[in-house]
Amino acid sequence: MDTMTTLQNKVQDLEQEIQFYQDLVRELPISFHYEHPKLGKKAVKCKTIEISNIEPSNKPTVLTMDWKLEEEIQYVETFLQPILDMVPHHIMFINRNGLITLMNTQVAQDYQINRNDYIGKHARELLKIKDESIIVLETLKTGEPIVNKEVFDKNYGIMNTHVIRSAEGEIQRVIGIFHFLNVIKSAEKQALAGRIAAGIAHEIRNPLTTVRGFLQLLQPRMDEEISELFSSLLIPEIDRANTIIKDFLQIAKPSDSSLETIEISEFIKNYLGNFLHSEALLHNFDLEFVIDPLAEGKLFVGDKEKLFSVFLNLFQNSKQAMTKGKLSIQILASYANNCLQIYFKDNGPGIPKEIVTHVFDPFFTTKDEGTGLGLSISRKIIENHGGSLTISSIEDGTQFMIELPTVIKKS
Repeated sequence: MDTMTTLQNKVQDLEQEIQFYQDLVRELPISFHYEHPKLGKKAVKCKTIEISNIEPSNKPTVLTMDWKLEEEIQYVETFLQPILDMVPHHIMFINRNGLITLMNTQVAQDYQINRNDYIGKHARELLKIKDESIIVLETLKTGEPIVNKEVFDKNYGIMNTHVIRSAEGEIQRVIGIFHFLNVIKSAEKQALAGRIAAGIAHEIRNPLTTVRGFLQLLQPRMDEEISELFSSLLIPEIDRANTIIKDFLQIAKPSDSSLETIEISEFIKNYLGNFLHSEALLHNFDLEFVIDPLAEGKLFVGDKEKLFSVFLNLFQNSKQAMTKGKLSIQILASYANNCLQIYFKDNGPGIPKEIVTHVFDPFFTTKDEGTGLGLSISRKIIENHGGSLTISSIEDGTQFMIELPTVIKKS
């Protein structure tokens, strides 16, 4: 093969390679500017590719996205959606009009919404606060990103924003990333409750026991009217105060547990079911147990008596809240992500949205009688089992969800 033929083949190969890269760039679903200072070339892709000479410079090679077409941004958002769904923080995109174009799963879960219902709506419709308090709108207005801004409202956390601009500098998207810290805040409250409880136990419980002892000692020496006052009021009130302190201590610190490996169906249908079936007959309410086939046979480690007390508390709350109509309780068990999910549903009046976030707070109660510690204790018991207890309002009542990690039976 002569030199001329070899040279022609090399030129043909180079032409084919150039054609390959040009076709590749044309197929890319985004616009961009690309500058190569050493070669003195740039590529600009909008609808076509433009290659032109530029003045060489010492600047590093830069590739920047030119967000000119809305469908190009939507393509990238579609690509990013499943990735952002794995992030355990709130992530939301808004466009230049403040309309939501993307939100990840964590946002939908924490706000208890169907995210498809809010895509295309203004951010204020999701956040339910004034525009001047919405941080992504602040960035949209100023064009300046916000770094680690602490947010003090019912959704406490740290907020960051980022801006995506076109090549001409116009804002195309504002991204809001919210690090939700309510769980940490709740843990701090629990720790504080523990320190308070320890103080209460030491400073009040012992004096109460002493006072009760003296009342019992004095009771036989009193006339009948005062003795009756001791029996019917003073001593019972001291006992009630001691019970409150005992209950409060259960929130503050874990007590000794009798742990065993438990099969979910046996626990719900037999251990828990024996009691609830009797209550259903006694108080005339409907009771239903549903065990998903995926949950059948699954094992978890727990203290039966303490877990029973959780369901007993949920049952008592449902019974007391049902002021009219026939009570109906449904307990469902499912399995997902190596956890058992046990749902306790009733058909009661439900819990107003403005107080549902406080039901696990110690001493919070809407009842004339009661300490407001039942749900706090229940959540602490579940957390001591390595699980979680959450509440949500449903269309026709209230639903609690208990999540417990499963274990594998040793052979």
